[in-house]
Amino acid sequence: MALTLFVYAFLSNVALALVPHEPVVVWYGPRLGVWITALVATAGTVAAAWADHRIFVPLLGRALGRRGWRAGLATRLTAGFRRAPFAILAASGITPLPFAPFKAAAFAARYPLGPYLGAVATGRFPRYVLLAWLGVTFTIPTPVLLGVFVLFLVPSLGAWLWQRVRVN
Repeated sequence: MALTLFVYAFLSNVALALVPHEPVVVWYGPRLGVWITALVATAGTVAAAWADHRIFVPLLGRALGRRGWRAGLATRLTAGFRRAPFAILAASGITPLPFAPFKAAAFAARYPLGPYLGAVATGRFPRYVLLAWLGVTFTIPTPVLLGVFVLFLVPSLGAWLWQRVRVN
């Protein structure tokens, strides 16, 4: 059961993931316990962060190295981030804000892998503790969690379908 959560946490946190992790972590809370759920979900998220960093930092490095990119988009994207990168990443991992813009800023700034993974873990672990605790503290019927899952899935699917319609 813990391995399934690890794999799901990886898949729901890797770049361009379409599936939400929140309802799944809430569901696992009463099944694995708060601390095990939070640790396993954090481990899966950190594995996804590692994969993203290893793939996207070199890709962005090549893209940003092209003429015109470095002075424009990259400078604006990373200017505020460079002031407190660890704190920004950790805080954005705790909040319900989308993490992708902060991840992109870290990659564009070529933020080192070790501190990046530490910031992801620092931000996501408390969030997962809270979500698992909600699942333990409140008896939330599985159909309700499935409904929340679908509700959270709608924006991702809508964006994906919009892209498909625009391409065709």
